[in-house]
Amino acid sequence: MPSILLVEDHPPMRATLRMWLADLAAPITECDNGAEVCACYARHQPDWVLMDIDLPGQDGITTTHQLLTANPTAQVLMVTGYDDVDMRNAATAAGARGYVLKENLQELRHWFQVINTIETTNSTHLPAAEKGKKR
Repeated sequence: MPSILLVEDHPPMRATLRMWLADLAAPITECDNGAEVCACYARHQPDWVLMDIDLPGQDGITTTHQLLTANPTAQVLMVTGYDDVDMRNAATAAGARGYVLKENLQELRHWFQVINTIETTNSTHLPAAEKGKKR
């Protein structure tokens, strides 16, 4: 099961996202602003970062760029209310691996169902000594 760093400034939305992903990811660590992301990422080393765009202090696109500059293997998925082509393009340019709208959290669940399927398939093909190691 992948670990997640959830970057969202609204507590009710963080709770909603946590509920939607509770059976598909663990642990789920939370961060409520862009300024804390790099330190939180370094401390927890999550498999995925779910990043809102509209964050206090520093927006999620700038934060994504900074995170990936410092941690090129980080995997960021934007989770936002902005259904906007320019925002999608900016997120992709910053290095985000995907873009999911908050109004369609079923798509987010689908992402993590696929990720879990891939991890399960890959782990059954690893030599015994490699199973359980963080990739």
